[in-house]
Formats: sequence, C-alpha cells, structure tokens
Amino acid sequence: MVDAHECRLALTLIRRTIEEHCPPGVLPSEEMTNGLFGPELMDEAEALSRAIVATVEKLTRP
Repeated sequence: MVDAHECRLALTLIRRTIEEHCPPGVLPSEEMTNGLFGPELMDEAEALSRAIVATVEKLTRP
C-alpha cells in the first residue's frame, strides 16, 4: 500500500511544478483548493488535474 505521506509529497511536487511552469491562475492556492475541493489527497489531485487541463486549453486555443 502507498503511504499517504508519500502521496502528499508527490502531489506537492506536482503542485510546485504547475505553479512554476503553467500560466498564472490555472491552479488555486492550497488554501483555496481546500475550500473549493476539500482537504483530502484526492481533492488536491482533482485541483491539479483541472490545472493541467486549463493549461492545455490555454496553450491550444487559436
């Protein structure tokens, strides 16, 4: 079984990468994510997934 702490570390790494390389505004802050989606690991994963989709949409718009 995967350790929840390791999952949190992996999601944090993905979040930091999105914050550094994706357009501003595609990913809400951690506090905002907790309010919008919830505090669980899957809630963070959903926010990250939506940020990736938003980035692709912004980059592929004509």
